[in-house]
Amino acid sequence: MHSDDPQQPELLRVCRIGRAQGLKGEVTVQIYTDEPEYRFAPGAVLYTKDGEEEYVVEHSRTFKNRWIIKFEGIDNRDQSEAANGIVLYGEADDPEDMLEADEWYPKDLIGLEARLAENNMLGLEPGMVVGKVVDVIEVAQWLLKIRLANPVKDADGVVVENSALVPFVDELVPDIDLEEGYLTLDPPGGLIPGL
Repeated sequence: MHSDDPQQPELLRVCRIGRAQGLKGEVTVQIYTDEPEYRFAPGAVLYTKDGEEEYVVEHSRTFKNRWIIKFEGIDNRDQSEAANGIVLYGEADDPEDMLEADEWYPKDLIGLEARLAENNMLGLEPGMVVGKVVDVIEVAQWLLKIRLANPVKDADGVVVENSALVPFVDELVPDIDLEEGYLTLDPPGGLIPGL
């Protein structure tokens, strides 16, 4: 259930309601979540951006790679057409549970200092600051965009490389410490310019 705590839990964009599907209140949705089975499970609660309106999933199904949802209280085509365009949000997962499961939101990673890991493949000093995470590019394999602490310059002193893209996988990013504000990297040679 949605918390009544004045410290409102963070809401994450889950979907946008699309066209009516049939006559019994079902709608198609454009999804923004990578866990639709969880977010659209019967009984799941989604909210409008202000958190004021709740939409409870009655049932959901997929058809030709599209999600079709039936929300409680939307029982006919007119009601489902009226809901077209509404963006729905879900509560963020508990941070402690996510830490235990080794899961992260992109916003948690942005701003972290990137340091070299112990016993790194390059044989360089552990803890050496490589740069700072400035973006997370969400493609099939997440990529961390790291602004380099020591940009690569040409012979004339002109910066030629000031960032690197590092695949967000355990082998290359072995440790993340949100409390201390850093993550460690164990890059192979050539992945990070200047190292």
